[in-house]
Amino acid sequence: MHRLCHALGRKGGRPIELQAKQLTTPGPSGLWVETSRRDVIAYQAETTRLHDLDDILARLAAHGIDHEPVETYSNGVRHVVVLDPDGNSLSLAEAPAR
Repeated sequence: MHRLCHALGRKGGRPIELQAKQLTTPGPSGLWVETSRRDVIAYQAETTRLHDLDDILARLAAHGIDHEPVETYSNGVRHVVVLDPDGNSLSLAEAPAR
């Protein structure tokens, strides 16, 4: 995830930082905040790991970054391939929910 944020930050001209936050519920599970020096992707600190991947993919899609379909393996691991702005293929995987 850090490689992807670094590549997106390079393309956008400012770094992207991921921050887990205690957001009000009900409410947004995350948000993308653009500042003059950096972009911050804040996500609900109490979101389950399953939602973390989905939330990150949704925010990337909102900024025009597409991904292949998410696969779930028999052991519960979720895997997805994302193309970064430089055309690199990045694999993101998430451990099974407990």
